[in-house]
Amino acid sequence: MTRVGICGAAGQMGRTITQLVTASDDLELTSACDHSSSGAIDRDCGEIAGVGSINVPIIEGISDSVRNCDVLVDFSHADSCVEAVESCKEENKGLVIGTTGLSDAQLAIVRSAADAVPVLMSPNMSIGVNITFKLVEMATKALGDDVDIEIFEIHHSLKNDSPSGTAVRLGEVVADARKVALADKEVHGRVGHTGRREKGTIGFHSARGGDIVGEHTVVFAGTGERVEITHRAQSRVNFGAGAIRAVRFIARKLAVGESGFFDMDSVLGLGA
Repeated sequence: MTRVGICGAAGQMGRTITQLVTASDDLELTSACDHSSSGAIDRDCGEIAGVGSINVPIIEGISDSVRNCDVLVDFSHADSCVEAVESCKEENKGLVIGTTGLSDAQLAIVRSAADAVPVLMSPNMSIGVNITFKLVEMATKALGDDVDIEIFEIHHSLKNDSPSGTAVRLGEVVADARKVALADKEVHGRVGHTGRREKGTIGFHSARGGDIVGEHTVVFAGTGERVEITHRAQSRVNFGAGAIRAVRFIARKLAVGESGFFDMDSVLGLGA
């Protein structure tokens, strides 16, 4: 039985993970934490998630949560995520990260921890989205430089970062397939007299509103035709199902003492 902890337990994804872990036969929720501003401190994690009392109170201390689990699932905020990473490294625990919006310096801390413990990080753990990443890679390579590529995303009004981590990852997939640096080619929105679109750039466009779970479209616009690859999330259960698969993957790595930095390609067998 793998003991699971959740950082960001009171959030939407934290509640979804709680529901899926408590419904599983091989996972046990043993710790949960969140920020004091969540209003959930000392409340039962199961009751917050709507599955009834499971005698796991949501606490404020990340290190205590890490100490009481085998694999920590982090859907919190960048600063909390870094603290969780450092605690997992110190306590030799596995880590699954779904938090987005980390700075380059924070990402470096995550990668450094992966030298000591198994870490899986993905901006989107939906199985469908990760298949979308692979389809976008294939289309980019096949269509070459003859098309213009634009990435569109829309999420709920409460989302903090823009563009979404998934959109950024889509941009990275395109840039990697074209063998260019995303930082040199990305263009975010357009307003005013911008002139003609520069060939080879990768456009990003974000919208926020209502309770939209998430939608991403990559447009390959050529002469006389265009290809669009779209993924629409209709609930958060798909993200949670992917995260649960990631937990099991990291638990297996932890059991054999294998460290490393992994993504959902590793879990789904989509690597080259």
